[in-house]
Amino acid sequence: MSTLLAGDIGGTKTLLSLYGTDTLELLAQERFSSADWVDLAPMVRHFLDQPEARAHPRPAAACFAVAGPVHGGRAQLTNLPWKLAESRLALDCDLKRVSLVNDFAVLIYGLPHLAPSQMATIRAGEAIPGEPVLVLGAGTGLGVAIGLPTENGLQAMASEAAHGEFAPRSEEEWQLRQWLLDDLGLERLSIERVVSGTGLGHVARWLISQAMTADDHPLAAEGRRWQGGEPSSDGSRSDLPAAVAAAAAAGDRLAARALRLWLGAYGSVTGDLALGCLARGGIWLAGGTAAKQLDGLRSPSFIASFAAKGRLRSTLEPIPITAILDPGIGSFSAACRARMLLG
Repeated sequence: MSTLLAGDIGGTKTLLSLYGTDTLELLAQERFSSADWVDLAPMVRHFLDQPEARAHPRPAAACFAVAGPVHGGRAQLTNLPWKLAESRLALDCDLKRVSLVNDFAVLIYGLPHLAPSQMATIRAGEAIPGEPVLVLGAGTGLGVAIGLPTENGLQAMASEAAHGEFAPRSEEEWQLRQWLLDDLGLERLSIERVVSGTGLGHVARWLISQAMTADDHPLAAEGRRWQGGEPSSDGSRSDLPAAVAAAAAAGDRLAARALRLWLGAYGSVTGDLALGCLARGGIWLAGGTAAKQLDGLRSPSFIASFAAKGRLRSTLEPIPITAILDPGIGSFSAACRARMLLG
C-alpha cells in the first residue's frame, strides 16, 4: 500500500498527516506550532522521520493546504513569513508530486469522498452530476470556494466573494450596517463582517447597544471583553459568538433575535452565491459554525432567506444543502487532492 502526505497549514498551527492511498485511512498524524519552524520543509522531514510515519512507505504524493493565496504553484502565507513553492518542496522533502492549494478551496476535493458520518443534510434536494458545487464556511471569517466539473473530477476555484458588499434586505439590517460602519470605523461593510462566527458577535453587540437596559444584559460585559480582546471572567479566551448561541438555546430573547438575524443574512448570502455560479451540483456548509448550528441552519430563518430570490426561486429550490461535520475535513481533503496527483 502506498501513502499520501496531507498538510493543513495555518499561521498558528500545522497538522501533518499520512493517509493510505486506497482507503484514505489515517496512518500517522502530528500537530506543530507553525511559528516554531523557519519553513515547512524541515517540519515535513521531521514528521516523515518519526517512527509512526517510517512504519509506512514514503508518500507517493503530497498536498499542502495553506492559509493564503496560491498562484502558479507558489504561496505566501498570510500570517507566516514562509514562501512556498511546489517544486522546491518536492526537492527538499524528496517527494515526487506536490500540490499547494488554498486551505478553504481544498475542501472541494474532499466532497465526493465524504462518508455519511462526516455530513448532515440541511435541506434535501437533488444534485445534478457534472454541475458546479459551492462551499461556504462561516468561522472566524467566511470562506467561499467553487468546484468546477472537469474530466478529471472537480477543480477547486478559490473565491474572495466574502469580501463583497453586504446588502441589507430590511430596515433592521440597514440599521445594523450603519452601526457597524461607525463602530468599527469602516468605509464599507463586507459580507463576512456579518456572515461569519465573528459576525454573530457583532450582531449581538448591536442589539445590546440598542437595548434600554444594555448594561444589565448578561452578554453586555462579555461583549465588551470580546471586542477589547480581553479574557472572560474565568480567564479563558472571550468567545461572544459561542456565548450568544448558548444564551439563545437557553431562551434569552435578545440572543435568539441575534441568531435569527444572523441566520437570515447567512441564508440570503448563500442563495446569492449559489445563483452566481449556478451551483446545481450542491451547496456545502463548512466552518466552525456548521456542526454547531444544525437546527438553526434547518430553520425558516436560513432556508426561507436562501430561497427568497423572486423569479429565481425555482432555480434554487432543487439544490440540496449539506453541512460538513468533520473537524478534520481540511486534512482529509488535502489527502483526496494528493491522491488525484497519482493520475
